[in-house]
Amino acid sequence: MTWRRPKIGVVRFPGSNRDADAMRAVELCGGEAVPVWHESEDLLGVTGVLIPGGFSYGDYLRAGAMAAHSPVMKAVRKHAEAGGPVLGICNGLQILLEAGLLPGAMLPNRSLRFIHKEVFLRVERDDTPLLGKLRCGQVLRLPIAHKEGNWFAPPEVFQEVERQRLIALRYCSAEGEVAEAYNPNGALAAVAGLTNREGNVLGMMPHPECRVDPFLGEPFGKPFIAALVEVS
Repeated sequence: MTWRRPKIGVVRFPGSNRDADAMRAVELCGGEAVPVWHESEDLLGVTGVLIPGGFSYGDYLRAGAMAAHSPVMKAVRKHAEAGGPVLGICNGLQILLEAGLLPGAMLPNRSLRFIHKEVFLRVERDDTPLLGKLRCGQVLRLPIAHKEGNWFAPPEVFQEVERQRLIALRYCSAEGEVAEAYNPNGALAAVAGLTNREGNVLGMMPHPECRVDPFLGEPFGKPFIAALVEVS
C-alpha cells in the first residue's frame, strides 16, 4: 500500500509574500504543498489549508479585508465548518478575523510603525489538534513582521474569548511572564494567536514557517506546521 502525503493548500493572494516559505515548511514537515490561487472556487482536493503572510491586495481598506471576500475564502469557510484544519499566519490571521472565522479585529500597532523582530510567546493551550505538539506554558521564540497586529475585541466578545479559552498564544518574556513591557504591538491581553471554539482553526501573528528548517535557527515553528500536516 502506497502512503500518500497529506495535501496542504497554501492560499495565494496578490501581495502574498510568505507563500513560498510556507510551502517549503509544509514540504519539510512531510506534507505536499499545493498552491491555491485566490480566484479558485474550490480547494483542489487538499485536506488542510494554510493562509500565509504578506499584504493581500496591498492591505487596502484594512489588512485582510479584501482577501476575506475573495472566491477562495468561501471554500476555506466550507472546509473549516466541516472540521477541516486551517492555519492562518500573520496576514492569514488578519484574513480569518475579517472573514469571521476567528473573533475580534486587528488595529494598527500601538507605535503606528511596522515591527519586524523576534519575540517570545507563551503557549496557552495544548488540547487542540493544531496545538497538540506543544505544551501549555511552553515559551517559544519566533519572528513577527506586521503593522496591524494589535488584536482587539469589545468587552462582551473578549469575555466569550476568555470563557471559551480561545487564546492560543500570548506575547511574553523569555521566562514566560506576560506584561505590557513584552507586548510588541499593544494587543489586548497580549494575544498573539487564537483558535476557534472547535479548535480546528488557528491564527497567529508570528511566523512559524521561518523557524522550521534547523539551518535558520531553533525550529520553534515546526510544531505548528507539523501538526497541520499530521491532522490533515
